[in-house]
Amino acid sequence: MSKVRVRFAPSPTGGLHLGGMRTVLYNYLFAKQHNGEFVLRIEDTDQNRYIEGAEQYIFDCLSWCGLMPDEGPHKGGPYPPYRQSERKDQYRQYAELLVKSGHAYYAFDTPQEIEELREKLKTQGTSSANYDHHVRMNMRNSLNLLPHETEKLLADKIPYVIRIKIDPGEVILMEDMIRGTLHFDSSNVDDKVLLKADGMPTYHLAVVVDDYLMKITHAFRGEEWLASAPIHILLWRYLGWESQMPQWAHLPLILKPDGNGKLSKRDGDRLGFPVFAMNWEDPKTGELIKGFKELGFLPQAFINLLALLGWNDGSEQELFTIEELVEKFSIKRVHHSGAKFDFEKAKWFNHEWIKKLPVNELLKDVRPIFEIHGIVTDDAKLLQVISLIKDRCTLLSDFWQQGSFFFQSPENIDLKAIQPAWNDKKQLFFAELVRVFELDPDWDTVGLEKQFKELAAANQLKPGELMLPLRIMLVGGKFGPGVFDIASVIGRDETIKRVRHTLGLL
Repeated sequence: MSKVRVRFAPSPTGGLHLGGMRTVLYNYLFAKQHNGEFVLRIEDTDQNRYIEGAEQYIFDCLSWCGLMPDEGPHKGGPYPPYRQSERKDQYRQYAELLVKSGHAYYAFDTPQEIEELREKLKTQGTSSANYDHHVRMNMRNSLNLLPHETEKLLADKIPYVIRIKIDPGEVILMEDMIRGTLHFDSSNVDDKVLLKADGMPTYHLAVVVDDYLMKITHAFRGEEWLASAPIHILLWRYLGWESQMPQWAHLPLILKPDGNGKLSKRDGDRLGFPVFAMNWEDPKTGELIKGFKELGFLPQAFINLLALLGWNDGSEQELFTIEELVEKFSIKRVHHSGAKFDFEKAKWFNHEWIKKLPVNELLKDVRPIFEIHGIVTDDAKLLQVISLIKDRCTLLSDFWQQGSFFFQSPENIDLKAIQPAWNDKKQLFFAELVRVFELDPDWDTVGLEKQFKELAAANQLKPGELMLPLRIMLVGGKFGPGVFDIASVIGRDETIKRVRHTLGLL
């Protein structure tokens, strides 16, 4: 087998959806597993839908996930350029070759004429209004015009498109790495436009030409492209490149949590979770679409959940490093049917990865969360705090909620949780505890706990009755890591200040 070359070829028209990012991941894993190359190609032929900044956004998403391409517009490579808009002249020559060989034709129909055709077909009760073998001989194209008429229209620079000519009655076969042998009836395929009036290619022509010229060996894409597969197979054949056609794999859809239809941005908005890798703010509309990164997901967790949306290695393992995924991934174990997206499961992955990662690896992601709230501290203290609270955090944003009290006194004290069992004896205990703390020469977790329990025994009180009040005094509520760990980190003066403050309120 020739050297594996795969590509991810997004359009710069908006944010990257979960499905697109999963396509990136599967391409990347397959390439790395086979010591091949992963190519990023920007398919920007639809200039009407082009959005400024979308290409950089795509690159930033790949960078955040650590799925960096070996070739692409930001890096170069042996088959430049890597933007379709910069390859415009190449496409026309292949479209013209198809016309000369009788596999494509010039179509001079105006949009108005095509719309009139559709209306006419509707009145005749025709369910399909496609430009296909049923209707092309009634339209203004080089199949229906005399040669000199076509030549005159071309000489007069009358706008035209080039369409592929699909002959009916042929069964087109396709071998899919996931789905096996697929059959398509050419009678159901219409004459798609290959080259638009502005000289830009459509996806159908561009993807075939680019895959050929860039020597792509495997093409992975979503199953929504299955309908276009017969067009592409015929183009490979008509251009004489069939022996070099890549192996295909059409990935299953990512479905709504209830399994009823493809997951969309609207579903994410409705159900309260992101469907894009990173925040995307549309410069045309100003709409902000939330992403997994900004919500507080680690890239390791995001990759992990993507990998298992439609694939498993046959084991019970759920947490995979990228290295393990490269080793174990198999395109043949990708599911045929759609994969339901479960946001609670996605959060579980993130929680497990927060617990799994060493504190020093979390530091770079956690520090900005505290800095946003005006907290600037040294690495040593922040690492200590991260180690105490990371097992309690599901999202990175939880680090502030779970750890803010290490850096500032709680604004509110949950007195209602203390008052029902509060009495003079406990009031005196904590007043005496303050004096003990003031005299503590060491101030460490073990010593603080020992003094606390000895004082409780001397006052004939159970430590369990006193732990909750002390926690609330220090934290403000019924949460947080070990109470003596908290006291040890915030220090003697702050601990005493918070205890006295709450005693005054009580």
